[in-house]
This record gives sequence, C-alpha cells and structure tokens, in this order.
Amino acid sequence: MTHPIDPIAIALAVTEVFDSLGIVHTIGGSIASSFAGEPRSTADIDIIAAIEEAHIPAFVSAVATDFYVDDAALRRAVRERTSANLIHQATQLKVDVFVAGGTPLDAQQLARRQEVRVGPGRILYVHPPEDILLQKLRWYVKGGKTSDRQWRDILAIIRVQGPRLDREYVRTNAAILGVADVLARALNEASSQG
Repeated sequence: MTHPIDPIAIALAVTEVFDSLGIVHTIGGSIASSFAGEPRSTADIDIIAAIEEAHIPAFVSAVATDFYVDDAALRRAVRERTSANLIHQATQLKVDVFVAGGTPLDAQQLARRQEVRVGPGRILYVHPPEDILLQKLRWYVKGGKTSDRQWRDILAIIRVQGPRLDREYVRTNAAILGVADVLARALNEASSQG
C-alpha cells in the first residue's frame, strides 16, 4: 500500500538532513519551477548538493529509515560529480541528488538559492527563477527539444516573473550552457502570448 505523495514533506526530509550536516543545497526541477512559474505535480525531486565523500556515512544513516539509498552509487556520484537517487520507501517518489560541480553553474545556483517558507519554522532552499529557467532550458535541449511539459514550465516562468526576471543574467548564462537560441525562442513566444 502506498501513501499519499507530499513532495514538499519528502523534500524537507532530505534537506533537513543536508542542513544538519552543513551541506549546502538547493532544489530545482518541478518544485522550484512551481514557485517561480505555475504550480504543477512532480514525478521526482531534484536537489543540487555540495555533498562530499566524508558526508556519506552520516547522510546514509540519517535517511536510511525512510529512503532506499545505494551507498556505492552515491559515492560514485560524488567522485564523478554526477547524480544518484534516493527512493522514498512509503511513496516510491524519487529524489535525484545532483552533486555540485557537475555543471558550470552549480556554484552560482548554490550561492543564489532562495529561502521559501513552507510551514512554521520549515524552509526549503530553491533555485531563483533565473536559475530554474536555465535548468529547464538545459533539460529541454538535452531531451531533444520534445518535452511539452518542460516547454510549458519555461514559458510559465517567463510569463509569471515578467519584468522581475533578470534577463541579462539569463542571457549571459544561457550562452555558457549553449541554450541561447532556445532562450530567445522562449522569450519571443512568451511575449507574444502576453
């Protein structure tokens, strides 16, 4: 029997462990996109974390009651600056942990993370709108520019943020990530939709 899925509660269960171990982290993906654009359901939780090999035993011990975690996969991800996942046992929701250092913008995203209060005394750190937009553009391109869901998220962030969006920051970093052409298309399409 599976339990109802509460992605915020599951994200908090992981990020509170990161906080207790002093591991800087930020949430991207659909959760951050929902705060920056239009809310929608999520199939997984994406977290960038500055986790090091020395953190792994304490981290695994702290999450092992509620999550399946492959210790060897997490160690490999830390060494190679890639990702590993945790599976929330009660709901089967996947938490992707992206080890900081895997992309050119990870350090910036961690430095620019924003606090979002999700309950009394409960905080999630999430990508700011510009960084989640860049992440979504990158995933859209990596997926062959075919994901309608990613494209809708991209347009929603641009529309909802409007003039608050730091377009210069986005344009500069889109060029670094090789997604400047897709950003230009998204900006044009979002402005034509009003």
